[in-house]
Amino acid sequence: MNSLRNRVQLIGNLGMNPEIKTISTGNKMAKFSLATNETFKNNKGEKITETQWHNVVAWGKLAEIVEKILEKGKEVAIEGKLVSRSYDDKDGNKKYITEIVVNELLLLTNAKK
Repeated sequence: MNSLRNRVQLIGNLGMNPEIKTISTGNKMAKFSLATNETFKNNKGEKITETQWHNVVAWGKLAEIVEKILEKGKEVAIEGKLVSRSYDDKDGNKKYITEIVVNELLLLTNAKK
């Protein structure tokens, strides 16, 4: 059961091209947003689609793969863990963010040529 703790699996589409950064150690980090959609019928029988947006981060070799093959609109399956952190913005206000740190990624649409 330990393998089920803090495990997230999502299939969705990239909402933006990945943002790639190289940190001081030379290690790469890739950040992108992932949209997941849920479709259902409301009480009037109308088809409704709700979109949830997720912040996603990949590190190291996985970030290098993200940089090479992912772009806005591509469909991917990811697996990772939820990580929450906080920071102070430029005005001194504390901001909180929850991200999915990816450890596996599967491209579900064709890679760019």
